[in-house]
This record gives sequence, C-alpha cells and structure tokens, in this order.
Amino acid sequence: MSTVIEQPVEARLVAAAPRMPSIPATLHYDRRDPFAVRMTFPAPATLEGVEVCWTFSRELLLSGLEGPEGHGDVRVRPYGYDRTVLEFHAPEGTAVVHIRSGEVRRFLRATHDLVPLGLEHLHLDLDHDLAELMRDAR
Repeated sequence: MSTVIEQPVEARLVAAAPRMPSIPATLHYDRRDPFAVRMTFPAPATLEGVEVCWTFSRELLLSGLEGPEGHGDVRVRPYGYDRTVLEFHAPEGTAVVHIRSGEVRRFLRATHDLVPLGLEHLHLDLDHDLAELMRDAR
C-alpha cells in the first residue's frame, strides 16, 4: 500500500483582474507526516518563478470546508455551493485561491482511508525522528 497521496486540483487565483485564471496545484499527503497536508504550486504559476509549497494541518483543511478556519499563514473557508477558499499569507503578500470543495473532500477521504482521523499518532516514528534530530545536532 502506498504511503503517499497526490491529487492534482484546479485552483482559481483571485486577482484584481475580472477573470480568475486557472492554475494547476497538487494536494499531497504522506502517512509519515500524518498531521500535515501540502499544497504545491508549480513554478509557472508563481510570481517568483519557482515551485511553492505550503504545509498546513489536515484538520485545518477539513474544518475549513464547514466554516472559516485558521489565524496564521494559511486560512480556509467555504465559498458558495462547491468552492473552498484558501488564503496563503506571506511577507510578500497574500494569495487567495478557490478550489472545488468536491476535490478537497475526495482528497480528504483518501487521506482518511490511509490514516483515519484520531489515529495519526500511530503512524509517527518518534524514535527515528529523535535520532534524526540528534544526528543533525552534532
């Protein structure tokens, strides 16, 4: 069984222009980091021209489907019938994207099949992580 889930999604960038351009993005989940979700935007879709990856909690993404969530760099909220808004706050500015809520739900179901909510701790390898920290500290 794979320990990683990657799901391409179509994101719509909210900009000052009246048309919201579609940009590719990928939702990523790894059982070895069971509390986290990553959303990656390819280089052509970013202002800097380099791939950008945001990491945030799976719980934030799940809760944001039902109501506004997040107070830090990543915020999530429902919007309309089948849209979810993700806001990414950085010193350079804020990016706001819309993705289909159905795609988010499908991704979250797949992560739940891999690691059920509430059982994330069973997939942590604390001995390995501690050994890595100690190795890096030398």
